[in-house]
Amino acid sequence: MECFEKRRWNKYTREELYSIRIEKPSEEWYEKVQKKWDSIAKPLDSMGEFERLFAQIGAITGTTKLDITKKAVIIMCADNGIVEEGVSQSGQEVTAAVARNMVHRQSSVGKMAAVLGVDTIPVDIGINQKDLIDGMVQRKIRYGTANFRKEPAMTEEETIQAIFTGIEVVAACKEKGYQLLATGEMGIGNTTTSSAIATAILDCEVAELTGRGAGLSDSGLTKKRQVIREAIEKYQLRGADTLRILSTVGGLDIAGLVGVCIGGAMYHVPIVLDGVISLIAALVAEKLLPGVKDYLVPSHMGKEPAIHRLTKALDLKPVIYAGLALGEGTGAVMMFSLLDMAMAVYQESSTFEEIEVEQYKRVE
Repeated sequence: MECFEKRRWNKYTREELYSIRIEKPSEEWYEKVQKKWDSIAKPLDSMGEFERLFAQIGAITGTTKLDITKKAVIIMCADNGIVEEGVSQSGQEVTAAVARNMVHRQSSVGKMAAVLGVDTIPVDIGINQKDLIDGMVQRKIRYGTANFRKEPAMTEEETIQAIFTGIEVVAACKEKGYQLLATGEMGIGNTTTSSAIATAILDCEVAELTGRGAGLSDSGLTKKRQVIREAIEKYQLRGADTLRILSTVGGLDIAGLVGVCIGGAMYHVPIVLDGVISLIAALVAEKLLPGVKDYLVPSHMGKEPAIHRLTKALDLKPVIYAGLALGEGTGAVMMFSLLDMAMAVYQESSTFEEIEVEQYKRVE
């Protein structure tokens, strides 16, 4: 893990974050990939959304010779102080327990990734435990966030440090030759932090965007929504600066994933998003640095109610509709398997020219 430990950024300031420039993916390569799809001996557009997604990947990487063989899921792990308010069925100790399983690939995402030969990169960005977990990338910023019902979850400096941590992990992955990355997370209470961020940024009603997470009772859900509502009002977050919203009611795991999304855009590595936590991170990244969303690949439409508003705000179209709510990056890893199968068609199918059949033509 040495490559992932090395820091690349000496400053962690608002100015440095906003100085990052996001290039637009190449329209020329997008069109070239589309033309290659049209040359394959099959009906036009018959691979549906995957034709567009592969054109997007070609635009990001600048080639029609697409290769997504080497893949990994980056799993940001951190605790959230808001758990003190009873907004989750589980306590913070579960975050560390699951993180240990992740190291040994015994959690859900590890088992699924192993089937595909996908690497898992668990990052301790803020687990509330002093003992280090062997095998994790050690980038702890603090021992969990504060309880945002009482005080802001993080300082701005800590938030920016977490964002740059995500950027650095992507940079290290790029150096190691990874061609496709996915977002994963582990942090008890993070559906509360994500719902709070979404409510503030999208200026919606709390109930519209806040679900049961890992299975809250009716009374637990009522408490969760009340806690978010109080925080939004207490800190006057509706319409507030995006970075302040993230610092006030967000989490270190989400901030780290914001950096992963930004890092994908900086280093031209496509990022496959998981569920609601990843989508919140994507929205924050896009608000901070417009253009990041062009480097993001959606995976699934999960159970959490905020997902519908988030995908609309980001203009993303998930392809898996299965009611998933497992987290950890599992939906994104499922998407990897679908992309691999679609890649077999893209790379290995015969062209119309090869089978001496007239190519289908688009009707203007």
